[in-house]
Amino acid sequence: MDKPRLSFPQMGDYHVVIENILMAIFPDAEMVMPPLTKETIELGTRHSPDYVCAPFKYNLGNFIQALELGANVLFQTGTGCRFGYYGAVQEQILRDLGYDFRFIWVSRGNVTPGKIFEEFKAIDPTVTPGRAIRGGLLGLFELLLLDNMDFYLREHIGFEREEGAFERAKRHFLADLSGVTSAKDLISVAVKHMRAYRRIPVEMPKNPLRVGIVGELYTLMEPFSNFDLERALARHHIVVSRRMSVTFLLLTRSDRRALRLCGKYLSYTVGANGVDSVAQTKSYAKRGYDGVIHMKSAACTPEVNAEPALLRVARDYKIPLLRLSFDAQNGDTGLQTRVEAFADMLQMKRDEKQHAKTIQSWGGRGVDFHKGSPAG
Repeated sequence: MDKPRLSFPQMGDYHVVIENILMAIFPDAEMVMPPLTKETIELGTRHSPDYVCAPFKYNLGNFIQALELGANVLFQTGTGCRFGYYGAVQEQILRDLGYDFRFIWVSRGNVTPGKIFEEFKAIDPTVTPGRAIRGGLLGLFELLLLDNMDFYLREHIGFEREEGAFERAKRHFLADLSGVTSAKDLISVAVKHMRAYRRIPVEMPKNPLRVGIVGELYTLMEPFSNFDLERALARHHIVVSRRMSVTFLLLTRSDRRALRLCGKYLSYTVGANGVDSVAQTKSYAKRGYDGVIHMKSAACTPEVNAEPALLRVARDYKIPLLRLSFDAQNGDTGLQTRVEAFADMLQMKRDEKQHAKTIQSWGGRGVDFHKGSPAG
């Protein structure tokens, strides 16, 4: 075949790591990675079936843009829900549109090292098992670093003294990460940027508002699809926690463990990451978080299935739950209004709780307002 020109759907900053993996396996290939734009979702929506979920539309739009720029090899994955079948649908749509390409679909029936390696050899006959394994292992450690750095950023960015300091630091980190070709490079990048993040001055109160985010993985991990919700929360000086990440999916996720954590709220899986949403919401509630935000694409069946259990957890633990659905027709204006109202409500709830504790500490005695202390 012609020189491989590779592309895959974007999701957050993970494209940096995936590009590194693919370039380690196919050193003579070229990456074709158009950015996510409004045109991406418009293209995907125009050529998608009705009522399909938003991630399908974003991915399809990504593919069309990449093919228009000359990509000839497309990678797609997905095993947890209907998305596990979407690769076949997307490939057929693209071929019906007249595009010529090789489609590497890592899904239910073909997630085996042997089949994947056969696909790699078809792209580049010089690929060896050793090269593929080294690229994959290095990429795994890059994912661990990326997710750990992002976890620290989400918890601290809302309290930076200098606005934009963490964003600048992250751009420098991603630029260095994109040049990693060895374990030595990765260690150097990790040490340099962990120190850089921790040197950024922050002014965090003793007990800030804390919000956990759960839901459908693409909507959580791709800021463009959720109008950068995490940054919107940070602007309200809220600590943001999101456990859902590629590292979580690859290394720590377990349906059995999640069902055990759900307790009485779920006794069976509901598809994809619905059970994780319930388990994590319960965990945030038990750890004293001020609220939880549940995000999903409008047609995400597993997360719809999880909603009754989520509502029961919120009711039983008296934790505010904001539910957000996203699709191609969403706008960020309404979202910003809802986030502001949610943040205000959390602060009011916190103030009321503190007021109640103060009254309780006075033992129900009257107050001498002239002295500002309990009356004797």
